[in-house]
Amino acid sequence: MSNKHLFASAPKAPFTSDTNEAGGKAYAFSPQGALAQYAVTGTFNGTFYAQAKDQLEKTLQLCSAVSPDFVAKTALYTRERGFMKDMPAFLTAYLAAHGRVHLPAVFPRVIDNGKMLRNFVQIIRSGVVGRKSLGTAPKRLCQRWFQSRSPEAIFRQSLGNDPSLSDVIKLVRPKPADAAGNKDAARAALYGWLIGKDVTETDLPKIVQAFEAFKKGEGDLPDVPFEMLTALVLDDDKWQSIANNMSWTQTRMNLNTLARHGVFAGKRGEAMASMIAGRLRNPDLIRRARVFPYQLMAAYKAASGTEGIPAEVTHALQEAMEIAIENVPSLPGKKIILCPDVSGSMQSAVTGNRKGATSSVRCLDVAALISAAFLRRNPSAEIVPFSDDVVPLPRRINPFDSVMTNAAFLASLPSGGTACSAPLRHLNAKGASGDLVIYVSDNQSWSDFGRSKSGHPRGGTPMAEEWKRFSLRNPGAKLVLVDLQPYSSTQVQDDADVLNIGGFSDVVFDLVSLFARGELGEGHWISEIEKMAV
Repeated sequence: MSNKHLFASAPKAPFTSDTNEAGGKAYAFSPQGALAQYAVTGTFNGTFYAQAKDQLEKTLQLCSAVSPDFVAKTALYTRERGFMKDMPAFLTAYLAAHGRVHLPAVFPRVIDNGKMLRNFVQIIRSGVVGRKSLGTAPKRLCQRWFQSRSPEAIFRQSLGNDPSLSDVIKLVRPKPADAAGNKDAARAALYGWLIGKDVTETDLPKIVQAFEAFKKGEGDLPDVPFEMLTALVLDDDKWQSIANNMSWTQTRMNLNTLARHGVFAGKRGEAMASMIAGRLRNPDLIRRARVFPYQLMAAYKAASGTEGIPAEVTHALQEAMEIAIENVPSLPGKKIILCPDVSGSMQSAVTGNRKGATSSVRCLDVAALISAAFLRRNPSAEIVPFSDDVVPLPRRINPFDSVMTNAAFLASLPSGGTACSAPLRHLNAKGASGDLVIYVSDNQSWSDFGRSKSGHPRGGTPMAEEWKRFSLRNPGAKLVLVDLQPYSSTQVQDDADVLNIGGFSDVVFDLVSLFARGELGEGHWISEIEKMAV
């Protein structure tokens, strides 16, 4: 009798239910899945296939299609695990208009610094969530934000405009009292100083007094956020003092500024370089900074191309990357296949396009980075890049080269259209085996629909059909689709053996690890969001 397993017909992929932004067949996410995808990748900037206003309208539509409870959990997830800024502030503002019962629990966990407070107020006042005034409950929460922080902490977080923290103070009128309700003269003076009133200088917090004295040419360099000092005339010694006091994140973001102001020059330059390199490679500081791996890549690219930044500093950024990707799972005994998308749409900025503030890091760079990170932890993994077909590698990749080096190599591969089915079609054609296939893409497949084996106009996507063939030959194999852009469809639906996940923080690595080990709940990624306690 013939072997039923070998000679069984490949099960058909389900009919598609949507058309993606590129015009190709796709499967629509559930409203919960689509909101999660938008929330962890969306920055309200334009993408390759959509304008910023399209993203806003879609997010509002999705919020109204799910329960306020899920909106609240998504806001918490995107802030506490996805480390996003604009989207969790937006979701919290949405709750102020449509889910007030959840707002008191969500607000203090999401609106956790001055920038987030300013984002929240700006979104409310824009009227996009359905109201233009803060109202009693949101205003009270903003007042508590001020009361729960020391005057010094409020001063340190008073950077930024449109609105500024002084605008927020004028709007919400926080009482000059601490969390216990006790009147606080320093707090009262600070509020007055921030909104431009004349105050008794000796009543101000000591840090503000020191700042005011320094602006007058008196006293030593104050320990204030360096951004408050950049408009002043500072000599090399003072810039080196600023460098000494910078946080890890400030250091990462301002290496070019430090070089421009001579921090690495002169007799003390070598010692300064060693100090800054030590800070950048410090594991505890890296973890506390909650840095996205792609942000380290951006810093490395910028620093490597800047004259005056010592090699020791750029090497430290490479070491920091190795620490930042420590959550990438090592899966011994599993055959892993990595499929980075190098197509044309992946050339767009990973955080979208915004005039004057577009990131230099492309979706392509992030796809290459994630693939290189998995290769580093799983040296036997196979890499199959694709655009409208599999892109041959011009040389063998050494998994023990730095992640930065291998990511740069993958990102340099030639580009083309998008055919997400190409890697699986290639693997099926050669009868390849595999336990875990990981795609990193924007999922906007369009150039392979002539290859669908279904005669039905809404038949399965070519990728879904190829996955059915691959999984039939490889029982127990799993497929992960890491999506880097805020779109609402996929090429293969979630199933027991398929995980769709969005984002570019290291939480992606955690979930891939859980999925590979069979430890995710039935709802996969959505079940993790549902676990968030409101």
